[in-house]
Amino acid sequence: MDLHRRLNPWRSAALVWAAALPCLSMPLSASADVRVRDVDGHEVVLARPAQRAISLAPHLTELMFAIGAGDRVAGTVEYADFPEAARRVPRVGDSALLDLERIVAMKPDLLLVWRHGNSPQQLERLAALQLPTYASEARTLADIARTLRDLGALSGLPEQAEQRASAFESAVAQLRARFAGRRRIEVFYQIWNQPLITVNGQHLISQVLELCGAHNVFAAERLLTPTVTEEAVLLANPDAIVAGWSDSFGQAPLAGWRRLHSLRATQLDHLLQVDPDLLHRQSDRVVLGARELCDKLDAVRATLPPSR
Repeated sequence: MDLHRRLNPWRSAALVWAAALPCLSMPLSASADVRVRDVDGHEVVLARPAQRAISLAPHLTELMFAIGAGDRVAGTVEYADFPEAARRVPRVGDSALLDLERIVAMKPDLLLVWRHGNSPQQLERLAALQLPTYASEARTLADIARTLRDLGALSGLPEQAEQRASAFESAVAQLRARFAGRRRIEVFYQIWNQPLITVNGQHLISQVLELCGAHNVFAAERLLTPTVTEEAVLLANPDAIVAGWSDSFGQAPLAGWRRLHSLRATQLDHLLQVDPDLLHRQSDRVVLGARELCDKLDAVRATLPPSR
């Protein structure tokens, strides 16, 4: 079960990324089939590039706008709020309930779904509509570049998508080179505080930690977003605790750790907060979140004692 479905699934702060690429239009020939294989291995076949796609996840809506295909998004879901233009796209429900009648009435030529963000029940109901459906799920940074290219093919904008994907890959490579060989930091990444939820080694956030030269102390957990105990965190004794959290959530996510003076992260005051909209969404803006996280962890690295 994905963290966005479990915890206020698609809340966002609507931050502006000034580096968005121009929205050019170079549609594929209408006579040629469009064929893309999605995350499930299913081949998605369109008679022509999609003109009325319905996106059922905020990050998919964001990626469509990123490649210049925002005008091809006929409908989306709650919390799809980036870029600003996405706020004006008609809504067809949220993670808990989709309005299937409205979806059908919109006559979409493509559905974009999030494999582990949309509920299995909702996906079953959507399958009954027998509409062309592309399923997405990013477990790695490379998956985001792949999704950009797939959406470019499906919307008839392959060149714009390739530019965006290549720019993303270049930014990731620069971060990887910058932090390669740095001293490894043990990190507990906190998704939520009550209950205490983190990510395992298969989660995208865990790969971002690796990019920063850090290790997820709960990488070996079986579930993608496991619930852990305070005692387990004390036993792991991380160098830093990072919470993906927005002040708009209205709580103090790290306050509870300050009373645990035996915890290394507390002793060294390595209790960090990062923007969840950048790290928790499977969009290419995750590289901005990675840069923020890597810089904060590098500051932690500089203050660690010689030996643990």
